[in-house]
Amino acid sequence: MAVKQMEFPNPRGSLKLRVAKGHFATSHSHINYYVDLTFTKHRLSEARAAARQLAMQYKSSTMIDTILCLDGTEVVGACMASELTKVGFSSINVHNTIYVVTPEHTTGSQLLFRDNIIPMIRGKHVLILAASVTTGYTVQGGIEAIQYYGGSVAGVAAIFASTNECFGYPIASVFSPEGILDDYESHPSHDCPLCKAGQKVDAIVNTYGISFFR
Repeated sequence: MAVKQMEFPNPRGSLKLRVAKGHFATSHSHINYYVDLTFTKHRLSEARAAARQLAMQYKSSTMIDTILCLDGTEVVGACMASELTKVGFSSINVHNTIYVVTPEHTTGSQLLFRDNIIPMIRGKHVLILAASVTTGYTVQGGIEAIQYYGGSVAGVAAIFASTNECFGYPIASVFSPEGILDDYESHPSHDCPLCKAGQKVDAIVNTYGISFFR
């Protein structure tokens, strides 16, 4: 790894935010921190902890029929569904089934649901779950897909979010840059100050992970 990874504890639980500082290119922007959510998405103990924190923000106030998982958040989404329907907690979703779905992507990056999945969206209250929200393009695609297929957006949740709002919807998150990454920046690739300063890109990052330039 060309840049050093740092860890920051979450004040509300045992989770850690793993980040690396440098110059990174995503499909939509250039950022100065890579937020590594691999373990939170794929390690059951961390996924449960993240799901518990996110579910607490919806338990008693939001009807959720379906969780739309973006960015490989299916494990967290399943854990959230379990938390939201758990007996013994003050939740308006107790005794109700919650669907956990993942969309397909067309060649134009639009989200697609097959005919057997559409009934889990149409007429349902759908919570969008993303790994991270920075530019908001991924969440925008989720919002548009839900509305196109006849569902209603129940909210937006993310493990990491650099903003509190996205296209008019508040974002519930486990981590934010505040107090941790106060110098976190995201810029369009054509207007990146790091590029203008002559700093080479360290790695390409996306929902699957990171690829460093050797």
